[in-house]
Amino acid sequence: MQDMLKSLRSSHARSILKLGLPIMIGQLGVILVGFIDNIMVGQYGTNELAAASFVNGVVGLAYVIAMGYTYGLTPLVAGSYARGDGKLGTLLMSGLASSTIVGLLLSMAMGIVLLNLRWLNQPEELLSYIRPYFLIQLIGILPVILFSTYKQLVDGVEKTTISMLSIIISNFINILFNYFLIFGKCGFPEMGLIGAGLSTLFSRFVCLFILFYEVHFTRSFKRIFQKIKEGETLVKSKVSRTTMHHITKIGMPSALQMGAESSAFSIAVVLVGWIGSVELASHQIVNTLSTLGFMMFYGLSSAVMIKVGAYYEMKKYDEIGKTVKAGMAIQSLIVVAVMLLVLLLRYELARIFTTDQRVIETVSVMVIPLAVYQFVDMLQILFSNALRGMRDVRFTARAAAFCYLILTLAVAYLLGFVCHFGVVGVWFGFPVGFATLSLLLIYRYKKLMATYKECLNLK
Repeated sequence: MQDMLKSLRSSHARSILKLGLPIMIGQLGVILVGFIDNIMVGQYGTNELAAASFVNGVVGLAYVIAMGYTYGLTPLVAGSYARGDGKLGTLLMSGLASSTIVGLLLSMAMGIVLLNLRWLNQPEELLSYIRPYFLIQLIGILPVILFSTYKQLVDGVEKTTISMLSIIISNFINILFNYFLIFGKCGFPEMGLIGAGLSTLFSRFVCLFILFYEVHFTRSFKRIFQKIKEGETLVKSKVSRTTMHHITKIGMPSALQMGAESSAFSIAVVLVGWIGSVELASHQIVNTLSTLGFMMFYGLSSAVMIKVGAYYEMKKYDEIGKTVKAGMAIQSLIVVAVMLLVLLLRYELARIFTTDQRVIETVSVMVIPLAVYQFVDMLQILFSNALRGMRDVRFTARAAAFCYLILTLAVAYLLGFVCHFGVVGVWFGFPVGFATLSLLLIYRYKKLMATYKECLNLK
């Protein structure tokens, strides 16, 4: 307890909060907009909501992989910024080039799905809603991955407030144009689900434009690029195949890790759907609530990754350890707050989404495994980001694939169907998977730290 209090009062904790809070607020803003989107589309029509849920579930996997890939840029940017080697421009241009390739490949993959929707056996009456909305979401993949690339650069040089503001502004635009285009207000045509898709697409381009302008045309970033090397400018920077390889080496395992986690939750939806409609509705509510803790952990752990990436380049391994401890201390307090929130307000939280008493009662029981896994979820997010900052991502990707896609789903099926615990049993698969993954990542982190310190002592 004394060590935890010491970590909370440290300069490392203040640095993490300064960097991480803007990231966290921006991500919570994304959740809020998604929540409002569902309400607006749901008010317009049930078929539209069902089509949106299907498309967002399918294309959402591409978005997760796209953003995960760009995370390979963050520790490289943080390290370059800390060293002052004048390579930020090369990192950005190479990151944009590799992200464009990945974005186009993901768009092609989603295009194949769009052309063969009947493979997925969706209701015939939904196909006329799904196809145009799917196409709009597909077009949005490229601006999302390019925005995320710029975001990693901006966050990596510790300007996290800029990306937060860009997300907040674009989210406000999304909500406003949703109202105009879905319902046909203020002289705009009534477009329903297509209007919601166009509004989201427009807001994504706005988000990209804000960061593009900030990086290429403001004095603050010109000074950042010129600060290290005399005459170095972004215009003179070129794409480097070696740098693209380094980004991919870190980014691809990160993308696969996030894709595995997203896939586990998607497959869990299928398992819950076998049980019944009440359980499926309850699952959707609890899954939405689960993003509350995840986004807070993600924001602060991203700050840990940025600081670890900088200290790793400078071989300040003691500072890495202090940063990770400070991140764990801060997020442990958040874990307690989230657990108390979901347990004490489980009925009230359910009533925000529905008036069906059967769903409310089911949700009140399902939040138990949700509360249970908050701590281990925080640990696996924290240590996966710490390892990413130390350029160690392959072990994390393999461990995540096993824990998410094999262990979690196996336990979920065993408890849910073999042991007949139903939807609660399915959800208890996640604490088991997250706990196992967190232990593996902690073991890997400690092993690497011991190796690095030993090598440093030998020198």
